[in-house]
Amino acid sequence: MSRNGHGPQTQNSKYLNDLSKALANDLRILLAEVGKLRDERSALRSEIAELMQMKSKHGAGGEYSNDWRPPSVPMLEPPPPPPPVLEPPPPPAPARPAWRVVHKRPERKNRMINAAPPPPAPVAPPPAPEPSRPEPAWAQWRPNPLLAPTPAPAPATAMPMSPAPPPGRRGLFGPSTPPPK
Repeated sequence: MSRNGHGPQTQNSKYLNDLSKALANDLRILLAEVGKLRDERSALRSEIAELMQMKSKHGAGGEYSNDWRPPSVPMLEPPPPPPPVLEPPPPPAPARPAWRVVHKRPERKNRMINAAPPPPAPVAPPPAPEPSRPEPAWAQWRPNPLLAPTPAPAPATAMPMSPAPPPGRRGLFGPSTPPPK
C-alpha cells in the first residue's frame, strides 16, 4: 500500500462502496414496484369478488331475479276428506290425595337389659411425658458469639498497639445496614 492513500486497496474500497450504493438504490426501486403490484393484485381480487357477488344476486335463481315463480305441483287428486271426529275420551279418574297418615311405631325394647354388661377393659396408665428442655423459637434464635469465626491474630509489630475499635454488631446475614443520612 502506498503512503499517500491512493493504493489499490483504496480504489477497491471506493469501487465497492459505489457499487453497493447503486445496488441499494436499484433494490429500493424494485421493492417499491413489487409493493405497488401487490396492492394492485389485492384490489383486482376484491373487485372480482364483488362482481361475482353481483352476478349471483342478479343471475338466474338469484335474489333479484324477476322471472322467479314458485314451482308448480300438478294436482293429481283432491286431498282425502278429514277423518270423522270422535268423541273425546272421558277424563281420567281423580288421583289420590298426596296427604298420607303416618302411624308411629311402638318403641323397641332393648334385648340387652337381661344380659350382664361385659367387664371393662383394663386401662393402661398414660405414658409419662418426656422432660422437655426450653428451646427458643426460630424467630428468637441468634448465632452463638463464642462460635463466630474470628480473623487470625496479626503478628506482633514494633509499633505500639492502639486500642482496637469495638467489633461491629453482626447479624445473621452479615453486618447491619448503616442508617440513612
